[in-house]
Amino acid sequence: MRYLVTAMLVVVAIIHLLPLSGVLGGERLAALYGLPFNDPNLAILMRHRAVLFGLLGLFLLFAAYRPQYQAIAFIAGFVSVVSFLWLAWSVGGYNTQVARVFMADIVALACLIIGFLAYLYVQQHKS
Repeated sequence: MRYLVTAMLVVVAIIHLLPLSGVLGGERLAALYGLPFNDPNLAILMRHRAVLFGLLGLFLLFAAYRPQYQAIAFIAGFVSVVSFLWLAWSVGGYNTQVARVFMADIVALACLIIGFLAYLYVQQHKS
């Protein structure tokens, strides 16, 4: 079960690391989200968002191999994923690329649920 916890956190980490490429500029952001990022203000905000996703992804990856950080990693992962899913669902009308992000977060949510249940099992069965 410990390996399942690790594997699920690694998958969620990878999903969170994918947008990190957006830090490279507006063209990469456009490829990720299917939107123009010609406004420098929007490009700055989205590139910063990419950095924050990178940090969260690195923390999730770190916690995958450090059990003492796994509880907080699951909390951070759930906050990230559920907030995006709720925002996308409540606003609606998103494009194909954002729909792809939505589906990736559905996968991340499933991994978080499976991983967290395995984490709880491990915690209950510690010697």
